[in-house]
Amino acid sequence: MNESAVARARAEIDLAALRANVRVLRRCAPGAALMAVVKADGYGHGMVPVARAALDAGATWLGTATPEEALELRAAGFGPDRARIMCWLWAPGGPWREGVEAGLDISVSGVRALREATAAAREVGRPARLQLKADTGLGRGGCQPADWPELIAAALRAEADGLARITGLWSHLACADEPGHPSVPSQLARFREMVRYAEERGARPEVRHIANSSGTLTLPESHFDLVRPGIAMYGISPSPLLGTPADFGLRPVMTLSASLVLVKHAPGGHGVSYGHQYVTPGRTTLALVPLGYGDGIPRHASGTGPVLAGGKWRTVAGRVAMDQFVLDLGGDTLPEGTEVVLFGPGDRGEPTAEDWAQAAGTIAYEIVTRIGSRVPRVHLNARPD
Repeated sequence: MNESAVARARAEIDLAALRANVRVLRRCAPGAALMAVVKADGYGHGMVPVARAALDAGATWLGTATPEEALELRAAGFGPDRARIMCWLWAPGGPWREGVEAGLDISVSGVRALREATAAAREVGRPARLQLKADTGLGRGGCQPADWPELIAAALRAEADGLARITGLWSHLACADEPGHPSVPSQLARFREMVRYAEERGARPEVRHIANSSGTLTLPESHFDLVRPGIAMYGISPSPLLGTPADFGLRPVMTLSASLVLVKHAPGGHGVSYGHQYVTPGRTTLALVPLGYGDGIPRHASGTGPVLAGGKWRTVAGRVAMDQFVLDLGGDTLPEGTEVVLFGPGDRGEPTAEDWAQAAGTIAYEIVTRIGSRVPRVHLNARPD
C-alpha cells in the first residue's frame, strides 16, 4: 500500500465489528438462512474481505447486484461449495453463459430474461439456477402479478426440459424502513399469494425471501426461508425512524479519517473556497483536509459536514471541492499531519455516517458507499474471533 496514500486519508474497516453484526442479524432471524449483501464493493467496505468475514460469521449466501460482481467473487475463491451467490441486475446480452457455468443463482423477472438464461444453459449443458422475482409492490424489478402465470409456466417448462432449476421465489419490500407503513402487510400478502400460485403449479423452490435489513431487524413475519441484510451488516441503521445502530446491537464498521495537510492563519473577512460562501468572522486558523467530492465527500455537505479535529467537532467551512475542504479551527492551532475523523462508530466522540447523511440531506447508505477508490481501505481484525 502506498504510504503517502495512507498519510493522506484512510478508511479503516473493522471486520470484527462486521462479524458481530452478522451474528446479531442471524439471531434476529434464527429460522432463516442469511444472505450477506456485498454489492457495490461491499457498500464501499471492500467486497472480498467483507464476504469472507460474513461467511466466517455464519452467512451461507452472498448477494450482489451485477453478475460481474458475482463472477468476481467466484474468481476470488468463493466456490459453490463455500457460498451460494445470487445476483439480480442482468442486462440483455449479459454474461449469462458465464453465470450458468459459475453456478450463480440468477434472478429473472420476465420471459425475455428467462429465454437468455435457458439459452445459456443449453450452450453450457447444465441447468440455470433461477430465482424468480415477484413485483409485490415496490414497482422496480420483478414480475407484475398479471404476468406471473406466464413466467411461472415458462420456468416450469424450462425445468421439465432440463434447462433450469427454480431455486427461489423472492421479492423486495418498499417501505419496511417506515414503521407501520401499510404497504408492508400488503406486500407480504401479495408475496404469499404469488408463492402459493407457483407452488400449486409445481414449483419447488429451495428458498422464499423478501426481508431486507429493515425486515430482518423488525419484521419476523417477513423472514421466510432466507433474509438479505445489507446496510445493517455494516453497522448502520436502515432508518433513524427504526432506531440507532446501538438500539439493534450493531456497530458501524467503517471509520474515515484524514491528515491535515496545511494549517495557516488567516485574517478576518477572508473568503474560503469556491464562491466565498464562507468568510472568516475574524482572525482565525484554517486547516486543509485532503478529501473532496472526488473521494465521495458530498458537496451537499458544504458548510454543514461535521469533522472531529483536535477533540472538537468542526464544520466544513465553505464549499467541498473535488480534492479538499477547509476547516475553521477558530482560535486553535493543530500541527500539520494531525489526524481528523470524518465519521466512525462514535466511540471517540466523532461524527457517524448518519451525522453526515443528515448534513448532506441524504441517507447513510450513500455516505459509505460513495467513498471512492482513491481512499485506501485498511481491513482490521481479518482473523475470525
